[in-house]
Amino acid sequence: MTDERRYDVLILGGGMSYVAAVRAAQLGLKVGLVERDALGGTCLNRGCIPSKALLETADLLHRVTEQGGEFGLSGGDGVTLDYGPLGKRRDAVVDKHVKGVEFLMKKNGVDVIRGHGVLTGPTSVRVSGGAAGDVEVSGTDLILATGSAPRPLPGLEPDGERIITSDEALERNDVPGRVTIVGAGAIGVEWASMYRDFGAEVTLVEFLDRIVPLEDADVSKELHRVFRRRGIAIHAASTIDTDSIQPTDAGLRFAVAEREGDKRTDVEADVILVAIGRRPLTEGIGLEAISGLQLDRGYVKVDEYMRTGVEHVYAMGDIVPGYALAHVAAHEGVVAVETIAGKDPEPVRMSLMPRVTFCRPQIGSVGMTEAEAGEAGHSVKVGSFPFRALGKATIVGEVDGFAKLVADADSGRILGAHVIGPHAGDLLPEPVFAMLAEGTAEEIAMSVHAHPTLPEVLVEAALAVDGAAVHV
Repeated sequence: MTDERRYDVLILGGGMSYVAAVRAAQLGLKVGLVERDALGGTCLNRGCIPSKALLETADLLHRVTEQGGEFGLSGGDGVTLDYGPLGKRRDAVVDKHVKGVEFLMKKNGVDVIRGHGVLTGPTSVRVSGGAAGDVEVSGTDLILATGSAPRPLPGLEPDGERIITSDEALERNDVPGRVTIVGAGAIGVEWASMYRDFGAEVTLVEFLDRIVPLEDADVSKELHRVFRRRGIAIHAASTIDTDSIQPTDAGLRFAVAEREGDKRTDVEADVILVAIGRRPLTEGIGLEAISGLQLDRGYVKVDEYMRTGVEHVYAMGDIVPGYALAHVAAHEGVVAVETIAGKDPEPVRMSLMPRVTFCRPQIGSVGMTEAEAGEAGHSVKVGSFPFRALGKATIVGEVDGFAKLVADADSGRILGAHVIGPHAGDLLPEPVFAMLAEGTAEEIAMSVHAHPTLPEVLVEAALAVDGAAVHV
């Protein structure tokens, strides 16, 4: 006999939507959450958390082996990577936080329905394959949150051994001697940085004209410079000629070809890591059961309150257009739930969503790039300040990079902030809040920052907007 359950809010997918579930419970709503795998989704299980655990080791290894002597620490050359304990730590970090999410569901009275969910109507789902057998669940309102998976590249289909995605890379407990990474967005450059610190020979291939192509052009230029200095081979405006791939005893041999022109470079690698982004998981969940739902290249179209245009149906996270980032998804889920509950939340504004890439040097950004601001019709002025001139950066021993503020020349309002350097992501809350409050570069410049600290770089960049930076 099929079990039937009814909720105020039903959520299909248990990734960052767990935040929405908690918020709905706080608002007194009865919540059902359907998930076929571990709670926490891509970020917690196959993305942010495990990869950053590995990157933390990469950074520590770099500091001890390459900077230890400078800091008066002897014996750094004798430190080596042992991937066994590293893999155990990675898994332990993930396990701890998965259990934390499970605890939050119990604490807030969220009913987690295990199994594969398929829509049977606009707000109803059949769940199968779980321990409870077939379950029919429905809600007054439905939130779609089925997440994403690595985007495939024709001719470079993953085999789990020689051609892999970030999913398979996270499952490995070894470091390839030679790795070629296809795609130099956030995922690609993080893996390039990590593998290089772990001692691998790294080749980075990007189809577009520059690495991290969504970042400000000055940030791309700086990362390119530092990566080349670190010994990472970079081929921008290029692609792997898939017809040239040949197996060898150790791995693969192939040609990297310029997108335009005849230049070709022969490359050998133990592993090719395909990192060209992620695709929304909207197939096979029964979306055809929701009449009027609109898709764009597989993404569910929503408004700024995450409404799909179909009454009582919302969507969030990696299946909607925008930044496929955990904190963005969490925010979208809260806005959706508060809209359902009749609150009056601030709408989701992608222009205020911070973005962090955890390579070395780290990248943090929010808002418009300088080029985007000009294209949007703003009269633009910018201020930039190098970490090299900052006392705290010298103390930390990480002096590459800069902070750059993009401002409207007429009003002084901050349109974007772009940081590449030590702890760049930790420096974003100030410009994010300034943009939320419609603040100006002058207001950041007049706010006193403690010395010596890394956030001082923002004060100097703000002063530089009007040509008044002090320490350059």
